[in-house]
Amino acid sequence: MSRHAAKGGKANPYQKNDAFTQRAKKAGYPARSVFKLEEIDKRAQILKAGQNVLDLGASPGSWAMYAASKIGKAGRLLAVDLSPLQTMLPVNAEFIQGDAFALDDEKLARFAPYDVVLSDMAPATSGTPMQDQARSVDLFLRALAVAEKYTKPGGSFIGKIFMGEDFPSARAEVRKVFEKERLIRPESVRSVSFEIFVVGTGRRVPDDGTGRRAPDPESEGA
Repeated sequence: MSRHAAKGGKANPYQKNDAFTQRAKKAGYPARSVFKLEEIDKRAQILKAGQNVLDLGASPGSWAMYAASKIGKAGRLLAVDLSPLQTMLPVNAEFIQGDAFALDDEKLARFAPYDVVLSDMAPATSGTPMQDQARSVDLFLRALAVAEKYTKPGGSFIGKIFMGEDFPSARAEVRKVFEKERLIRPESVRSVSFEIFVVGTGRRVPDDGTGRRAPDPESEGA
């Protein structure tokens, strides 16, 4: 999640205790962001029982809580963030505090291959839109690279990004990895925010290095 700093003594709109914030607290979630994932999931039908899920930028924990409840006891979730979580996760979920892009393969691939990779990561905002958007795109592309490496064929990706001049090229990168790509801006996104979510579904079978797609082991009955 991003951190937003108020400037010039003005009220910070991201700290407003609005209806979504109140609903989240009443439901036991640490942040209103849960309703963003909930709406995306309802519209795109991403999370299902028994899946393995990787949650990047998981703090304070709302997305991890929601995803863990959707995948159920048969599923497994790994949550990663630089900051500690502000909630307890159920037994089917684990948390690693650290940089997702610096973790070794053994840790990040704890439950790989993943059916779904989630990323709610955003930069600490500077107040300069172009700079914030560029940093957001960088985080988005790094999360996409993790999804490309650890998502199983047919899997899905949900990533947050700030809209800016590099937005179209970032979308194009998603289409290289996933068969389908769509944009969703949930109702709970604040009106002043540049954020939108890119959903990639149908992870393409990875190239085997010869210019051809490697055979999918699952389709071969392995």
